[in-house]
Amino acid sequence: MNNLVIKTCGETDLELLVELNRQLIEDEQHDNTMDTEQLKERMKNFLGGEYRAYLFSAAGEVKGYALVDHGRSPLYVRHFFICRNSRRQGYGLVAFRKLRECLETDKLDIEVMFWNERAYAFWKSLGFRERSVYMRLEP
Repeated sequence: MNNLVIKTCGETDLELLVELNRQLIEDEQHDNTMDTEQLKERMKNFLGGEYRAYLFSAAGEVKGYALVDHGRSPLYVRHFFICRNSRRQGYGLVAFRKLRECLETDKLDIEVMFWNERAYAFWKSLGFRERSVYMRLEP
């Protein structure tokens, strides 16, 4: 686990980030219906603005990524994803700790889909506490 490295992503990582984002959307059962091209355009816009993406890898194998909004205070972790074959092995904890070190902050905001119980438990275990309830009215 100590061999996990974090790197700041660039334009050359766009395809990989889009694929990881697609998997994140599937895994959290999000209602986002964007296709690959739309996800690519959105990620490109994120990276062209206040967002930075961070890739987690170990022994040359991608373990996950995070997308962080540097335009907000505190910083906002919009995406945090550990690859399916790397879960339940401690990579999430190590990746989060390394991300915090990289970001040089102890104060972060996140959102968790209320039905995503595993993610909720993970973030609670790291010390995150509820601050608000985000709600939506839909037909």
